[in-house]
Amino acid sequence: MRTRAATPDESELPVEASSGPSWRKRALAVMPVGSSTNSKAPALLPDEPEVIVRGRGCRVWDDRGREFIDYRNALGPITLGYADPRVDAAITKQLADGILFGHPHPLETTTAELFCALVPGAEAARFLKTGGEALAAVIRIARAFTGRDRVVQIGYNGWLNSLADGARVLPGTVSASVSGVPAALAALHHQVDWEDRDRLRALFAERGGDIALVLVAADYTALPDVVDFYRFLRDLAAEHGALLAYDEMVTGFRVAMGGMAEATGVHPDLSVFGKGVANGMPLAVYCGRRDVLGVLDRGEVVVSSTYGGETLSLAAATATMTALRDDGVLPRLRESGTRLRDGLNAVFTAAGLDIRAQGHPACPQFVAQDEQMLRAFLRAAFRHGLSFYRVVYVNAAHTDADIEETLRRAAAAAAEVPGA
Repeated sequence: MRTRAATPDESELPVEASSGPSWRKRALAVMPVGSSTNSKAPALLPDEPEVIVRGRGCRVWDDRGREFIDYRNALGPITLGYADPRVDAAITKQLADGILFGHPHPLETTTAELFCALVPGAEAARFLKTGGEALAAVIRIARAFTGRDRVVQIGYNGWLNSLADGARVLPGTVSASVSGVPAALAALHHQVDWEDRDRLRALFAERGGDIALVLVAADYTALPDVVDFYRFLRDLAAEHGALLAYDEMVTGFRVAMGGMAEATGVHPDLSVFGKGVANGMPLAVYCGRRDVLGVLDRGEVVVSSTYGGETLSLAAATATMTALRDDGVLPRLRESGTRLRDGLNAVFTAAGLDIRAQGHPACPQFVAQDEQMLRAFLRAAFRHGLSFYRVVYVNAAHTDADIEETLRRAAAAAAEVPGA
C-alpha cells in the first residue's frame, strides 16, 4: 500500500479571506461568468469553494482554509499531482534562462522528439497553448490537404470548433443552434452522436466527396470498449478519401500514453493532445502524418503563435512525459481509479442512489437519471471535503489511503442526499 504524503502544517495553509464581498461577487462584477473557464465557475455555493488558492499532491485548499481531496484536477491536466517536484524543478531551472525568445529554443525540438516517440502515428508535431486552437489548426490543415470543406464532429471539440447545429457547446451542453456562428459556416459542420453509424453512413452517402475530416472525441462512459467504433470510423473515412482526427485532450496521457491510437491500435491521420502533457502548464500539441502536416511547410496553411514555443511549458512537458514513461504512472491511475470507481458505485448502491461512475477508471463519469440527486450528492461531497467534477480524475498522488478516506467521506455525503 502506498503511503500518503504528509499534510502541510498550519503555517502553510491559506489565510482566511478578509470580510467583504465574496470572491464570486467580485469576479462577476468584472468578468462574464465569473471565471475565464465556464466549467470552473462554482454552481453549488456555499458548499463548493468560491476559489482554490493552493494545491499539493491530491489535495487543494480554498480561501477559507478548507481542505479537499481533489478529483477535478484542473479539469484533467493534473496527472502527476499538484506541485510535483520533478515538474516544478524543470520549470524553475528553465526560468533562470528565460521564458520566450525571438528564435526557437532547443526545447521546442527535443520536446517534439520525445512526444513523437511516445505517440503512435505522430510523425511530426507542433505546439500551441489551448486545445481549441489546436483543433482549429487540425481542421484547417485537413481542409487544405483534401481540398474539401465539410467537417464531421463527434463529441465536444472545444468552443472554437463547436459550430454545427446540435453541437456540444460545452462537454455536457448541446445547443440546437450556435449563437454567433454564421449559418453558412455552421452548414459546413455536421454533428453526429457517438456510435450513430446509420447517421454517419447516410452523411457520407450524401456528402462523402465534400467531407475533409472526421473529428472524434471519445465518449468517456463508453470506454474502454470502443475499438470497433474507431475501426468503423477509420474505414469509413478511408473509403471516401476523408481524414480522421482524434481529439485526445482528455484521453491522451491518461487512458494511454498515446491516447486512443495506442488504446485501440487504430491510428488517425491527425491528433490533438493537451491537458495531461504538461501537468497543468498551458500546452497543446497537434500532430500526425508528416505528409498531411506538409501543407504547413509549403505555406498552403499558416498556423503560427508567438507563444507556441514558450519554454516553461515545454520544460514541464518534458518532465511530465518522462515521468509518465518511466515511473509507471498510468498503471497507477488505472489501479487507483478502479478502486475509486467501484467503491463509489458500492456507496451509491448501499445508499439507494441512482448514480453511477461509469467508464475508464482513469476518467469515469458520473451518470444519473435524476440530475437533482446528482447535484445533491456533489454538494454534500463538498461539505465532506471531496471536490468532484462530472468526470472523475485521479492523479498519481492519490494513495490507497486517500482512496479509502474518499470512500468513507463519500458514504457520509451519500447518506445526506434526499431519497437515500
